[in-house]
Amino acid sequence: MTVKPIHIIGGGLAGSEAAWQIAEAGVPVVLHEMRPVRGTEAHKTEGLAELVCSNSFRSDDSLSNAVGQLHWEMRRLGSVIIAKGDAHQVPAGGALAVDRDGFSQAVTAALEGHPLITIDRAEIAGLPPADWDNVIIATGPLTSPALAQGIQSLTGEDSLAFFDAIAPIVHFDSVDMDQAWFQSRYDKVGPGGTGADYINCPLDRDQYEAFIDALLAAEKTEFKEWEGTPYFDGCLPIEVMAERGRETLRWGPMKPVGLTNKHNPTVKAYAVVQLRQDNALGTLFNMTGFQTKLKYGEQAAIFRMIPGLQNAEFARLGGIHRNTYLNSPKLLDERLRLKADPRLRFAGQITGCEGYVESAAIGLLAGRMAAAQRLGRELALPPATTALGALVNHITGGHIVTIDEGPRSFQPMNINFGLFPHIEGQATHGPDGKKLKGPAKSVARKHALTARAKAEMEAWAGGVEVQAAE
Repeated sequence: MTVKPIHIIGGGLAGSEAAWQIAEAGVPVVLHEMRPVRGTEAHKTEGLAELVCSNSFRSDDSLSNAVGQLHWEMRRLGSVIIAKGDAHQVPAGGALAVDRDGFSQAVTAALEGHPLITIDRAEIAGLPPADWDNVIIATGPLTSPALAQGIQSLTGEDSLAFFDAIAPIVHFDSVDMDQAWFQSRYDKVGPGGTGADYINCPLDRDQYEAFIDALLAAEKTEFKEWEGTPYFDGCLPIEVMAERGRETLRWGPMKPVGLTNKHNPTVKAYAVVQLRQDNALGTLFNMTGFQTKLKYGEQAAIFRMIPGLQNAEFARLGGIHRNTYLNSPKLLDERLRLKADPRLRFAGQITGCEGYVESAAIGLLAGRMAAAQRLGRELALPPATTALGALVNHITGGHIVTIDEGPRSFQPMNINFGLFPHIEGQATHGPDGKKLKGPAKSVARKHALTARAKAEMEAWAGGVEVQAAE
């Protein structure tokens, strides 16, 4: 019997992961990617799974970090995104950061080489044709206007949107290492680092104040047609943080803790700018947490005020783009299908999750759901006690709040322990018999949540594998 293909629109992290999962289940896939036929505001290449912002998949600590737990679950489920991320890892302490070009090329090669995946380089301008009976839309924040209008015509909802910003990338050989030095905060080695993975640029108080003054006075990119669109709090431009208070950056991306200046060990920096390796060669470094919407000329001048970056050459300056997402709890069912047209399933950032890993994770689940449906099976949802289950629960209805008696709201979110159900029977005393308090109590709670998540994900994945084999 010939199995009809499943169509996926969008070759980003979510679409690529969904395609891989469907093909691995034995179902043919047509992956529609509009680049290079039609470009976007942020992409630079035609590679699949191109990273347009940071090159980090964040913490890889699966014991005490929620996104690290999500990494663990995706590895357990055969994620191509995490596998290629692991294969192209660059030093980043406890984080999983990747060489962005090597990573994208590896994902592209894997999908192009799979016998059940066909890649169609063309824009789907509008709603998919009626004879496509099983479709995943994974077009992310840069959904083309024609498709966005088509979705809006079906849902009757106004699109929701917010600004998302990109950090600059610096050539390593232009950094003055007589002023900067390599060190991870608290010398943390992590699973993918050495304890000296970040370039640190120190500022004294006068230098910090001058930097803030320059940020506040600089010209910003303005998009009048987007007025009223909010920022995502997890990715604020630095000039917006500065406008919220002169000390905000010192408590955020310029926090001067856990570091000792090897050029001047007895003097603590007032603020520190960190740069993280961006490619495997170690020739490019990303300014950590330095998303910005400053005009290009202003960026180069102001960032060269930072000690160590006075002669910096930029491989890419920061930028800003609009992010679009659905009111998913209202519009999607629990299997990520559009209630108004169930042949359409959504995945990735457009569903209202935030972050590369979360987008790929929802692509993974959407792909498995679509493949199971095509094969006449029903895929049980992952338990809400797992990171994947907690994330999809947030998207499809688990995180709607009422604000001031007004309409219910839905906001994009990264995976975090606040999305996990409460755990009973948590240890109250440590190995020394003393009652756990403060940070020790918090660490114990996180360890208990991740231990439960691993056990329940293992049981769920095992059940799915048995079902597929029958």
